[in-house]
Amino acid sequence: MIRVHLVKSVLLSLLLISGEFTSTSAETSNWPEWRGPTANGYAPSGNPPVEWSESKNVKWKKPIPGKGHSSPVIWGDRLFLMTAVALETEGEGVQESNPPAPQGFPQERRRGGGRGGRGGFGRQEAPSQVHAFLTICMNKNTGETIWTREGGKEIPHEGHHSTNTFSSASPVTDGEHVFSFFGSRGLFCYDMEGNEVWKKDLGNMPTRNGFGEGSSPTLHGNVLIVLWDNESDSYVVAFDKRNGRQLWKKSRDEKTGWTTPYVLTHDGVTQVVINASNKVRSYNLKTGELIWECGGQTTNAIPSIVADSENVYALSGYRGNMAMAIGLGGKGDLSGSDLIKWQVTRGTPYVPSPLLYSGRIWFTQGNNAVISCLDPKSGEAHYQQERLEGPTGFYASPVGAADRVYLAGRNGKTAVIENADELKVITVNELDGNIDASPAVSGDALFIRTHDHLYCIAE
Repeated sequence: MIRVHLVKSVLLSLLLISGEFTSTSAETSNWPEWRGPTANGYAPSGNPPVEWSESKNVKWKKPIPGKGHSSPVIWGDRLFLMTAVALETEGEGVQESNPPAPQGFPQERRRGGGRGGRGGFGRQEAPSQVHAFLTICMNKNTGETIWTREGGKEIPHEGHHSTNTFSSASPVTDGEHVFSFFGSRGLFCYDMEGNEVWKKDLGNMPTRNGFGEGSSPTLHGNVLIVLWDNESDSYVVAFDKRNGRQLWKKSRDEKTGWTTPYVLTHDGVTQVVINASNKVRSYNLKTGELIWECGGQTTNAIPSIVADSENVYALSGYRGNMAMAIGLGGKGDLSGSDLIKWQVTRGTPYVPSPLLYSGRIWFTQGNNAVISCLDPKSGEAHYQQERLEGPTGFYASPVGAADRVYLAGRNGKTAVIENADELKVITVNELDGNIDASPAVSGDALFIRTHDHLYCIAE
């Protein structure tokens, strides 16, 4: 049996049935991390709308200060979000300096047009403005701010890609604490009332071409996992969530990365699995010791891992294409072994992570509105590289709920498609802002962050 990472709630009991999760007791509306309660990108319960616009099915819409691609996370009636606010001093006070978001984006045909790519972008210049790094707690039902905490205020040591931000990681919560990771600006633990419990300064991370940071922390039990892949000294580190005490730290032969660690349990051993350009690696959660590794991904392997009871699925799509199913149970170097169940070498994602939901795996081609859906057991395509009309470009990862898939495009349009073996579009919905953050599902509501606002989409 395998237990895929989730942040436990006494209200949620999940059993593995044919390799998929099914809610079997009191259902929950918690969305505790950026890929949801199963870390595979879907909500086991919930039924958000299929239609919305600025004038339809918007329960509330609230402006968010600053800039960030951080996705909302939810526990009970509380929603948490992170942002970075550029400040300018006027007299004795401080005012936000927040230029409007660009309305156009680099065309995907330009190589490296997405976050983390090289393309025509050279070294990004460091900013000259002080930034405040904020964690915001809101009422999920009303959008009202409950508290805001400033994790720090400083001039960042380097810049970021034009489509990245200084707050692209998402928080994670267990219903007792919320953990906000601002990378070079620090790791912060607050209780649910906003009281600081502990914090860590990990130093300054040098990223490739100064393109910035974006890996989110991962929580399992009392262990908080942080990935620190960069241009000088890469490692993965585990902290005790209760007090911030370092449990272990392991060096990694990798350069800058933007993926998020994934936790699963197989044959009684809990593993931390991390996608990367050199090798996908699995570490023992208790000790940090390497269990297995596997090469084959492309450079800039940004998409996060998804997994079921049989396989880990690793995808990447920059300067090449690779999707592979790696069978669980192996040890050592699995590259080229029989545990590589299948490989697909076209149409794979660059920035967005895949969605593993109800016996299907969905992903985009690069950052484009071109969608594939495969059988995760065999790798056979239900459909492959199908053009999706409406959304243009993707940084947000697809989300599954109520037998539907939600695909939020960078132009503010979200396509809702059927959970089916054929591409069947139900609706295409449009909001005013640009979308880079992945949506979250809680109960019958969908939460979408644009560049400037957070929307609660509900009937």
